[in-house]
Amino acid sequence: MEDVSLDLIKKYNVQGPRYTSYPTAVQFQKADEEDIASLYSYLLERNADPHPISLYFHIPFCFSLCWYCGCTKVITKDQDRGDLYLDYLEKEMDQVAEMLHPDSEVVQIHFGGGTPTFLKPDQLQRLGKAIHRRFNLTDETEFGVEIDPRKCTREHIETLADIGCNRASLGVQDTNEDVQKAIHRIQPFEQTKQVTKWLRENGIDSINFDLIYGLPLQTLKTFRQTIDDVLSLQPDRLAVYSYAHIPSMMPAQKLLNEEDMPTTDEKLSMLQLSISYLTDNGYRFIGMDHFSREDEELTKAMENGTLQRNFQGYSTLAGADLYAFGMSGISNVGDYYWQNTKELGEYYSQLDNNKRPVAKVLQLCKDDKLRHRVIMQVMCKMGLSFDEIEEKWGIVFEDYFSNSLERLSELQADGFVEVSENKITITERGRLFLRNIAMCFDKYSNRKKSTRSFSKTV
Repeated sequence: MEDVSLDLIKKYNVQGPRYTSYPTAVQFQKADEEDIASLYSYLLERNADPHPISLYFHIPFCFSLCWYCGCTKVITKDQDRGDLYLDYLEKEMDQVAEMLHPDSEVVQIHFGGGTPTFLKPDQLQRLGKAIHRRFNLTDETEFGVEIDPRKCTREHIETLADIGCNRASLGVQDTNEDVQKAIHRIQPFEQTKQVTKWLRENGIDSINFDLIYGLPLQTLKTFRQTIDDVLSLQPDRLAVYSYAHIPSMMPAQKLLNEEDMPTTDEKLSMLQLSISYLTDNGYRFIGMDHFSREDEELTKAMENGTLQRNFQGYSTLAGADLYAFGMSGISNVGDYYWQNTKELGEYYSQLDNNKRPVAKVLQLCKDDKLRHRVIMQVMCKMGLSFDEIEEKWGIVFEDYFSNSLERLSELQADGFVEVSENKITITERGRLFLRNIAMCFDKYSNRKKSTRSFSKTV
């Protein structure tokens, strides 16, 4: 990837969505009974025919609080709480399974959190069996789980393999002991190394590591050592996230010492290091914060134009109806997004009353669907054809998106996009600024409330 100056990176380092969806969750509206009834009427009609299915399960529990974390979580050391939570996950699964077409097949499953490995091995086994009983999995189903190496045993890994898991994402963040103390997450590298070994011994060969730059006490030197450490384990993919410090929205972040945080220049230098060092060591920069090995299927999908984006980030799977289970889970099927309640007690009480635990909903209008298409083309295909959009949507691209093209002109002047009379092409330099480019087509992104909830774009 061509070098991009620090000044340009700073210029475009503004708050903006990650575009795992469009519209983003900020636009979801509080759901009343009529909204929920309309949603489920739509789902019943849609499921008159079979569709590929993706399932997400949110396991909210964590043994301790990581001070940087913005996930929806419940802090407890009582693993028996997992049994009650599984009772309610099964109730919610019943609600969904009974309305699916019997021939719908599951193409993807993901356990997220929280900490999925908070559950004991027998609880994971119970969850796996509950899924297999209710849904049609195949030998091709992609089954991923997020793992906290601090809370994971060989038996956890053996159980995950037994229920069909074939992908794992390990939370590493940083391997430096001082940084780990500063963020309240002590994780000796040997733990990460051991869990990686167990995964491969059990046939779970597709492994991702999550790193974060911009944490307290990080330096360019220590972060390079973190990258060296994880490269020694040869992960298939790496996600290198920018730390988003938003203590007004994430109260735990107030526990961090802001004086220990890297300066903006230091943080962006870590980003530059990540891109150059990883690409020099056999990884392709997919975009934003994702890297994958040259021989990995994510790289192949990028090269052949089949890359996709969903709530788990970049993916090779397209077009699946996403059903999310558990508190705070976000689903996306056809014209609808909806989100479950973020309150555990409310989640339980809604299901006790045989109600759907839906708190927010959004039905996409034609403009939303059109802009979703354009933004996903930007995020996944590094450009778009005006002719293709015009033919499908019955518009004149330059007229419909005149404001967007005007907003794009500055990015064009800086060499991140090329605009011709019938297409937009994102340059290799522009791969770093995909979020900024996508924001030009986001009708909500000019609204102050809409952007203040997001992390910085680079």
